[in-house]
Amino acid sequence: MKLRATGGRIAGLRPRTMLMSGAAAAALLVSTALIAPSAHAAASTLGAAAAQSGRYFGAATNSFQLSNSAYATILNREFNSIVAENEMKWYANEPQQNSFSFSAGDRLVAHARANGMSVRGHTLLWHAQQPGWAQNLSGTALRNAAINHVTRVATHYRGQIHSWDVVNEAFADGNSGARRDSNLQRTGNDWIEAAFRAARAADPGA
Repeated sequence: MKLRATGGRIAGLRPRTMLMSGAAAAALLVSTALIAPSAHAAASTLGAAAAQSGRYFGAATNSFQLSNSAYATILNREFNSIVAENEMKWYANEPQQNSFSFSAGDRLVAHARANGMSVRGHTLLWHAQQPGWAQNLSGTALRNAAINHVTRVATHYRGQIHSWDVVNEAFADGNSGARRDSNLQRTGNDWIEAAFRAARAADPGA
């Protein structure tokens, strides 16, 4: 069973190990109880702790994991956001060109909404995990297919997604700061901007 956390660091939750005498520990607990204001009382869940500082605490998950009751219990209790680990990637929701399958992603979104969670959409375009038909395209054909994909997926989830990962890992590994050499990059240096414009037009509230 795997829950991969996403989101920002929560201030004050850095784990520490302390050894002290029983008397010192008791004194510390008493003094802490006396000076700690109720507004800063410890939250009962990780998601609630994140919310105290205006943050969210999310988990990357797949729809099939929701059938695991122990997993779902922890997910629903501790997290206030989820991100689709695979269901919203290109290979998953457009396995054949212009033939879209949203059922798995829809299940994640429905689960999130039923449990008061936000959803982060991941990812509209990426050099990896592309369907085979897209890998066989290049140039204008690939550019048009990619923008169509962004538009169709973002439109389908319009109003249901808190934020989108529009483009994933567009820069090369290492410290060069250069664009990654990928089939998407070879469609033109403005492909990232084009993808963001398409996503914004399709789902302006995200």
